[in-house]
Amino acid sequence: MKIAVYGAGSIGTIMGAYITKAGQEIDLISIDEDHIAALKSTGAHVTGTVDFTVKVKAMLPQEMKGKYDLIFLVTKQLDNAKVVQGLVPFLEDEGVICTLQNGLPELSVSEVIGTERTFGCAVAWGATQLKAGVCELTSEPSSLTFNLGTFGSDQKGKLKVIADVLSLMGPVEIENNFIGARWVKLLINSAFSGLSAVFGTTYGGVVDNKKSRLCAQRIIKECIDVAAAASIKIEPIQGKDVVKLLNYKGKIKQKISFMIIPLAIKKHRLLKASMLQDLEKGKRCEIDAINGVVSAYGKKVNFPTPFNDKVVEIIKKIEDGICRPSWDNLPMFDELFSDKKR
Repeated sequence: MKIAVYGAGSIGTIMGAYITKAGQEIDLISIDEDHIAALKSTGAHVTGTVDFTVKVKAMLPQEMKGKYDLIFLVTKQLDNAKVVQGLVPFLEDEGVICTLQNGLPELSVSEVIGTERTFGCAVAWGATQLKAGVCELTSEPSSLTFNLGTFGSDQKGKLKVIADVLSLMGPVEIENNFIGARWVKLLINSAFSGLSAVFGTTYGGVVDNKKSRLCAQRIIKECIDVAAAASIKIEPIQGKDVVKLLNYKGKIKQKISFMIIPLAIKKHRLLKASMLQDLEKGKRCEIDAINGVVSAYGKKVNFPTPFNDKVVEIIKKIEDGICRPSWDNLPMFDELFSDKKR
């Protein structure tokens, strides 16, 4: 098989490094010229909770040749239709795209290549690009898992093919209820990536501050309630039933949920949201594909999502230069904790 990672930033580079190290040839493709130059000259250096360097096959999009059987899509979900249309000439007739993007990107991908060629994967670990050629794994190695699935059918048996490739890095769970698997990752990203970007901190920083942890708890609750209203069954992640652990109705369960949250993200404390990394570089981020999706679903099922809405609002202000990622943004949530808005 001819395989590629398109959008080899932190996640894509680390995934490609692991797969290459396991003996499977895979092309790492990125528009970042400095990063590609470093990968070509010195290989991919994976640091953080692990440390290894491996020689990889890297290239710029304009250097792509031939057609691929499988392309892992790991770009930011800002202009998916245009990106996927650009990849169509490089796909074999039965070639498929597996998106590892955040949110629910399968719809925009399938609108270009069809549901039968569109597969999705929820990644349960995080990474940060430190500099050209060097990416930090910010989650524990034991968390290197994948939840794989499709919103369509798998008549060609492609799920097993994709799973075999990903399993070269870590355990793969093929999900029958893939939207439920996507939703649990959306819940985590909305609570921790969204607030990491708002406050300019790591996942650990979000939970260490009691007030921001309360914000995370409310975001999680909104995600659970909206999913229930939309008849979406949220799947467990890495063996943990998030709904059972973190959902609440009464005050006692709410306090227990609050205490559990730091334990739930213990393996990912060092993770710095990719949205925050984008904002720090002066780039727009994919907030509309994360907290924005929860807000959109909330409107669809007529369920209020004030905390997710507020995260989107603050991120938009940061993008427009009105404020910056900082703890100075924490008071913006104060009005949401009033009795009338609980």
